[in-house]
Amino acid sequence: MPGMLADSGGAIVPFSGDPNHAAPPPPPPPVRPIRHGVAPPISRVFVSWSSGNLLQVACLRPPGPVAAGAEEVAGSVVEVNLAVANGSAEVEEQEIDEAEMRRIEYGSVPAFALLQSRKNALADAAAMQHMHSVSEHAEWWQYVLQYSKTIGKLLGSPDSLPGLMIEDPRAILKVRERPTSLKAAWELLEIFYVDKNLHSWLPERLVDWLADYDSLLTKMDGTVHSKLNDFQKKLINLQVVENDPDYWNGLSAALSVGWLDVVVNMLRFHGSYQLDQMDNRETENGLVEAVAVLVSTMPRMRPDLPTGKLGQCCTSRPDFIKAWEKWRGQVSKLECSAFWIQCGHQKTRDGLKNLLHIMMGNIKDLTAATSHWLELFASHFLYIRPFTVGFEGMHHLAQKCIQLKPSSGNSGLTGLLNGILSENPEVVLAECTKTFGPWMVTHSMELLAADNEYADIMLHEERPNFGGLSIEELHRLVYAQVLSSHSLTWQIAPTYLSSCLNQGLGLLEILLLKQPIQDNRQVLKTLELCRLYELENVSTNIMKVAGIYHWKHGRKGTGVYWFQQAHDKVRLDRIAQQLFERIGKSVTDDNFKQWEGLLELLGSDIGSAGGLEFLHRYRDFKRSLQQALEGRTGEAARQTVEFLIQLMRNPSTPQRFWLPLLHDSVRLLNCKPCPLLNVTETTLLLNKLQELSMAKLRPDFCTNHLPSHALSSVRLALASNLARAILEEP
Repeated sequence: MPGMLADSGGAIVPFSGDPNHAAPPPPPPPVRPIRHGVAPPISRVFVSWSSGNLLQVACLRPPGPVAAGAEEVAGSVVEVNLAVANGSAEVEEQEIDEAEMRRIEYGSVPAFALLQSRKNALADAAAMQHMHSVSEHAEWWQYVLQYSKTIGKLLGSPDSLPGLMIEDPRAILKVRERPTSLKAAWELLEIFYVDKNLHSWLPERLVDWLADYDSLLTKMDGTVHSKLNDFQKKLINLQVVENDPDYWNGLSAALSVGWLDVVVNMLRFHGSYQLDQMDNRETENGLVEAVAVLVSTMPRMRPDLPTGKLGQCCTSRPDFIKAWEKWRGQVSKLECSAFWIQCGHQKTRDGLKNLLHIMMGNIKDLTAATSHWLELFASHFLYIRPFTVGFEGMHHLAQKCIQLKPSSGNSGLTGLLNGILSENPEVVLAECTKTFGPWMVTHSMELLAADNEYADIMLHEERPNFGGLSIEELHRLVYAQVLSSHSLTWQIAPTYLSSCLNQGLGLLEILLLKQPIQDNRQVLKTLELCRLYELENVSTNIMKVAGIYHWKHGRKGTGVYWFQQAHDKVRLDRIAQQLFERIGKSVTDDNFKQWEGLLELLGSDIGSAGGLEFLHRYRDFKRSLQQALEGRTGEAARQTVEFLIQLMRNPSTPQRFWLPLLHDSVRLLNCKPCPLLNVTETTLLLNKLQELSMAKLRPDFCTNHLPSHALSSVRLALASNLARAILEEP
């Protein structure tokens, strides 16, 4: 039972053994760095479980005022992969850094969008032709294959890097780009679910895959790749390689998984090829060369071979069977040759015979040569079951190999391959979710359902326990949530949300409405997304919110601009009411200059400006009046009078501005020698003045800050102008 230590500070700890001996120190806890991109200080951290072994960590800054134009991130949600124990999770996180993953996320959007567009087009065609699903179209799997190839190129290429100026003649493994588990998993799905052209030589394609990604199978146990790597480091200090057991172990391991070029290259390291031999080793060298020839001419059931790879290609099954039987007969003939007795080097004789036993399919030697069950699995198709086509007995064989070669610390690739071989899409989807995260799940579902009716039904069936969502839509929404939580990736989340018909569009509207509106460039980007997805109401609301924000923060011109773009007549009228209070009595008044700049922003389309239409016309009246009073042009006075008549006739002109307009025009009304207003126009102004006199009797009448004699001055000027106009009429 656990006890209480006296000096433990009240902590209950289990202990056993002699209390006088200190317990061994506990292993240090695993530390995983989190790249959240949030500037300090960080006030709150929230931790919650996501799907599979993914942990979501939200980092938030303290709330506070944001400076104009600032683009600081207020918070971020980061997913931490706790995939498997024994440190492989840390390795997985280091394979692809945050910047590289962001490049993959952006690069996969065009391919995903193109495939969705083609799917929608085929779905419409399928509905017209009374087909049950898109996958029944003959060209659909080709579209998915093209999509898969595009994503595969984005994830990287396992091809060798450009060669060095001076190549090492004793290099065993070529220098390649560092493989990633994400790329390896994607290729597995493409091999088994999409590419129908591989059906006749599927085992060979699996051997090729193992050659590219053998180093990723396990981080605890050895692999063929690790054996050859270790021997490469040791090779520089070896004078006679054939005397080293690791040399023959490496040869056996490479041959067991079909790395024929590596085997032939390593056989050339044998000491019998050296010219300065003291002993007669012609027979020994002949045996080594005979084995090398047999290895290089091994029949392969495949259409072609990559550059630098060895073997004899056979495109048809009958040709392959014939070539295989002939080649196996040559191997058996060499194994029974009398020249072995003449070979005086024991280790060479044993090593070469072991290679012959591997080529003859000896299960004991194959098991001893391989390190991982997947390597043993591939060796079966090369030497024991070379005529296998498609999925024939693969799952049963995989279980048998796992029993013969149990391994610890497996990566997610082995679990994924187990699910594929068992033809269980649920297991495949679970492994992708557990190990490779939301991006992989979202994009790989198209591969799973490309030519698999059961997977297609499983992914697209609406489930009540998911709120009516399908599994496909649920995973897309999860991935879109991850993208939306980062300031550098939220722009591509709408592509995935728009493909979710049930809840995607609603969440897309929420995402766009939550974007910051402090920066006009950000607002324009959000509005462009609204335009692409035909969300006019959301676009209008965003422009209204942007207008309110800028107006409240003193950027009134920007606020008016956004209100105009939103056609927000109500708020523009309110702005006009505020500006009415600031109208000065003359064109030199400072208040007039403050709002005159806003009117310049209205442009010529004043009809959409609501109550600001009056201010726009009033500005023109003021400018013309100033020119008329200064006597710049003869036409200025007549134009000012026309502006006055237009304002007095326009119903948008508030009644409380009638008297200031007429009072400003008194000097024009008294203009001599000829009146500027005719009888009809003067009568109109007198009627307006009479209405104004009657309105003063109402309690709600708003008085103007004009002299007390203003009304009398205007009435006298109009009467004088009327008299002169009557006299001037013919």
